[in-house]
Amino acid sequence: MPCPESLRLQAYVDGQVDALTALEIERHLEQCTGCRRLRLEIEALRTALRRDMPFMEAPAALRRKVMQSLDTVSAANGSAQIPADRAQRRPQAFWMGAAGGFAAAAAIAAVAFVALAPPAMSPVLDEVLGAHLSSLMSSHLTDVVSTDQHTVKPWFAGRTDVSPAIADFSSQGFKLLGGRIDYLRHQRAAVVVYQHGQHIIDVYCWAAPAGSLPRDATRNGYHVVFWNSGDLAHAAVADTGWAELSRLEQLLQGLEAAAPPP
Repeated sequence: MPCPESLRLQAYVDGQVDALTALEIERHLEQCTGCRRLRLEIEALRTALRRDMPFMEAPAALRRKVMQSLDTVSAANGSAQIPADRAQRRPQAFWMGAAGGFAAAAAIAAVAFVALAPPAMSPVLDEVLGAHLSSLMSSHLTDVVSTDQHTVKPWFAGRTDVSPAIADFSSQGFKLLGGRIDYLRHQRAAVVVYQHGQHIIDVYCWAAPAGSLPRDATRNGYHVVFWNSGDLAHAAVADTGWAELSRLEQLLQGLEAAAPPP
């Protein structure tokens, strides 16, 4: 039976609740396994829609027909006609719904519009967060399980073109769990998995030129930090606090700086 808080949870994920309600839901999430799973499912769907659903724009002829129909309905109801130039001022999201020409297509577009807000997001951020959420949902956190960096680091050889910096920082509160391979930016990225308290932190490493990364970001409780090291890009993602995530970033950057040149 669904949790009674499931509806409020969906509004929380959409950013449609006030601060007090958000706090109540976050406290509820600490206790409710079902709602935590639902949150992951909503986040994964949102990310998949952003990544995979193509943008469609209605042809000019269809726009004119829709506007004419709206004018006819408006006139029949006794209200003023819509000016001819109003078509140019209508939100783009409206035309996303109109492009399909059918009620089902409009409904899908409406769902996509809600899921795609906010509109301008980085594809890299979407992929990193989507991969992290997928690993949590599938319980596929690691392909190689070990707290020994001398086991995890060689495992990546031949499986990916990058060699990430790896260490067990248990003494600083970040326990090495292992590693896995994920597809990111059309390549096989190395993912090093850490645990901090009850939180799982994924650290992604892939080949990318300097300056190609987005800014650090927060989306629905998940923080993502990005940094470059030479021709390697890195991203660490978790629902832990900013301070903890930044501390792990500093530890890894220090490890990279101390490593001998290849």
